[in-house]
Amino acid sequence: KGDFARAEPLFERALRIDEKALGPDHPEVATDLSNLASLYKSKGDFARAEPLFERALRIEEKALGPDHPDVATSLSNLAGLYQSKGDFARAEPLFERALRIEEKALGPDHPDVATDLSNLAGLYDAKGDFTRAEPLFERALHIKEKALGPDHLDVATDLGNLAGLYQSKGDFARAEPLFERALHIKEKALGPDHPDVATSLNNLAGSYRAKGDFTRADPLFERALRIREKALGPDHLDVATSLNNLAGSYRAKGDFARAEALYEGALRIREKALGPDHPAVATVLANLASLYESKGDHTRAVAFKERANDIEESVLARVLAGSAEAQKQAFFRTLSGSTDSTVSLHVRSAPGDARAARLALTTLLRRKGRVLDATMDLLGTLRRKARPEDQPLLDSLQLAKSELSTLTLRGPGRRESVADHQAKLAELVERARAVEEQLARRYAELRTTSRPIALQAVQQTLREGQALVELAIFEPFDPKALPSKRWGAPHYVAYVLKPTGAPHHVELGDAAGIDAAVKDLRAALASRSPAYASLARRLDQQVTAKLRPLLGDVKDVLLSPDGALGMVPFAALVDEQSHFLAETLRFTYLSSGRDLLRLQDAMPAREAALVLAAPDYDSVPAQTAPSSGVPGTSSPRPAGGQRSVDFGKVRFPPLPGTAVEATALARILAGAHVHTGTHATKAALSSAHGPKILHVATHGFFLEDIAPPPAGADVRGLHLVSSSDAPRIALSEDPLLRAGLALAGANLRQTGKDDGVLTALEATSLDLWGTKLVTLSACETGVGEVKNGDGIYGLRRALVLSGAEAQMMSLWKVDDSATEQLMTRYYGTLLAGGGRSDALREVQLDMMTKSATAHPYYWASFIVSGDARTLEGKAPPAVRAVHVGAGSVAPVTPGARGSRGCGCDVAGTQGGSLPGLGTLAAAMAVAAGRRRGRRGRRA
Repeated sequence: KGDFARAEPLFERALRIDEKALGPDHPEVATDLSNLASLYKSKGDFARAEPLFERALRIEEKALGPDHPDVATSLSNLAGLYQSKGDFARAEPLFERALRIEEKALGPDHPDVATDLSNLAGLYDAKGDFTRAEPLFERALHIKEKALGPDHLDVATDLGNLAGLYQSKGDFARAEPLFERALHIKEKALGPDHPDVATSLNNLAGSYRAKGDFTRADPLFERALRIREKALGPDHLDVATSLNNLAGSYRAKGDFARAEALYEGALRIREKALGPDHPAVATVLANLASLYESKGDHTRAVAFKERANDIEESVLARVLAGSAEAQKQAFFRTLSGSTDSTVSLHVRSAPGDARAARLALTTLLRRKGRVLDATMDLLGTLRRKARPEDQPLLDSLQLAKSELSTLTLRGPGRRESVADHQAKLAELVERARAVEEQLARRYAELRTTSRPIALQAVQQTLREGQALVELAIFEPFDPKALPSKRWGAPHYVAYVLKPTGAPHHVELGDAAGIDAAVKDLRAALASRSPAYASLARRLDQQVTAKLRPLLGDVKDVLLSPDGALGMVPFAALVDEQSHFLAETLRFTYLSSGRDLLRLQDAMPAREAALVLAAPDYDSVPAQTAPSSGVPGTSSPRPAGGQRSVDFGKVRFPPLPGTAVEATALARILAGAHVHTGTHATKAALSSAHGPKILHVATHGFFLEDIAPPPAGADVRGLHLVSSSDAPRIALSEDPLLRAGLALAGANLRQTGKDDGVLTALEATSLDLWGTKLVTLSACETGVGEVKNGDGIYGLRRALVLSGAEAQMMSLWKVDDSATEQLMTRYYGTLLAGGGRSDALREVQLDMMTKSATAHPYYWASFIVSGDARTLEGKAPPAVRAVHVGAGSVAPVTPGARGSRGCGCDVAGTQGGSLPGLGTLAAAMAVAAGRRRGRRGRRA
């Protein structure tokens, strides 16, 4: 009934009686402790509830054993408290343990097991992990319907849980009938004025309002509020929920005065009960910010939004500390609306407000690429601080990634169905996730406590003449619109931050139009089309021309792109005077401006430079690689060729130019370990530990995702075909399994650890902490699947996770001979004291002046991402301007420098085929960026 004042002394008296009669460690005392703790939790007094739940658990574990069902109940109680506090990392293992105990003790179909399933699913739902939550909610509902009947109150609870998940996903058509059924059951069983009925009324009203149906929603919200105030009192947390939700309806209808009063009432209750920093408080603060934005009161809107975002940051830090990468990504999706509305508040409502600008840029710096940062932090901590007893877990994670890569590329065996193969892959994915999550929880306490990113700290890393350009995609938010129409089509915005002064911004325009221009330009550059100049000019007009007034005299640009712009060679864009931007600007790419803080704490290299080149794809990899600085094999320079493989053919062809490259690098990089031929192995790369420079010259690939095959299709491997109507099998959803490098033995049908193909997923396990530069002198090593706000998923991401400070990668299929020339010149400039970005620009400027390599196809493919400084960590030389001019570049027709293809042998030719890739074709281009799914918002 919510009458806490009368309940509390009774619970306390029961506890005193049992403690006196039975002793302080009796199981009945544990029950009393749990009852009293549950009352405190219901009041929002978590500080008093937590020690009671913990004491109850200790008593029951000692008296009943660790696997008793009553222990499971106490575990669930404590986990529920942690979840209410927003501490998901501590809640999850307790919910999981409770479920295991009850399944073992009671069987898989017991109603108590269903309750545990619902508890765990509810946690996943709160974290945005709908994929894991939905089957648990469905299983719980099925168990209770079968065991208790379709009209039981517990069934109504599970109906509401599943409907809430559908609502979170924006699937209102499936949510609404379940909410209605739950309401009908509760009204029949409890009467029309019970608080549990109010919960169902509130949920159903939220579904109606999301569709803009206020006529049906508002009476239910009002009825729920009346029930709760009467039954629970005016200061109950459920009353605050009703106030918040009803306020949302008034705000949507433009009745700001009534909405404000209700929001303030909800805020007062939640702050008093939960404290000022609880996630539920952040919800009301964000709603108030939108209300003030609607009223044009930008000062208060920014202040409330700032406070809400700070609370979300504290929750975010806890989630990131104890979750696997997939769960981190899922939770981040729940924050997409918060991030977009923050940027929109500045860009659309308060463009001249300096505090709004600082809040928007700070939010982007805190959240953009944050999953990458957190995962890298975990892997780095494991590298540096792993205990001997934890090595089996680390080995298990690496083995799962390796097996997953091998099976994905190999495809189903001859006697294995596609379904069985996919089941194996799913089991490996789950195994890797479970191990990663276990490691994350274990090492959460070892990692340095994360501090919120401060704009000033990032600004202090910038030098005179340098600027950070933070690009972002956001969905404009209109707080005055109906709920279903508040979010607009994605747009790009750019923030420019210099060493001093306030940040400045410019909205670049519709993301679809810019992404189309990116696609056209990339196609023209990769094909050596003479049309590249007009397309480069077009994209400059859409993006960098709008930035130039903000950059002023800045020549050194640290660029943090987003979306498709992450795969643009900005150096090759053309300005109003028909000059390449490389002539006056130096570009270094970052995952986020936050990288500048991490790069201040560089680790020393632990090994000499390592070069792998000219692998022998047709021979068994050598067991050991030579440690001298002399390449193991050498071949004459070829007439042409590209460092990529067309998987419509079946063999990785040799790249003799990479052997020439290795010979040159052996002379340039003193003391380098150079491995070629059968010694250029996956094992040699995997056994490296922080080489100062890692250079890999071979075939690289990124496979686009495709549609699944027809039912019953006879397919094998990652089966792409040249014929559009032939059967196909979908590639892995994980883009890290669709990107990689070919090494020695790649053309053989080998299984085991050294199968000759290193996927990006396996590359995440490389130990490159202390490595100053990784150069992937191969094709498309910088491309991948675009995930707005979280970077490019492919080899680029894998190398960051492995710890490398800077990466030089390619954006399309590169010419073998021209790349060999570019690389040898690059290292000469780099070792002479050039910066990691500056050395590349110097080589590019030189190549522009030579007719044979003037087309940007030859010099613009490679970009440098990460630390722009010299290898010794010093500031790079000042940017020197040159004048070449894009207009002076003669058109280059396809084939002008020899074979454009990679010369792969066709299927069935002598020498066999690549395992599991025998009929692959097409799909060697970058995947189009998938639009973020908008999470359904609960009021």
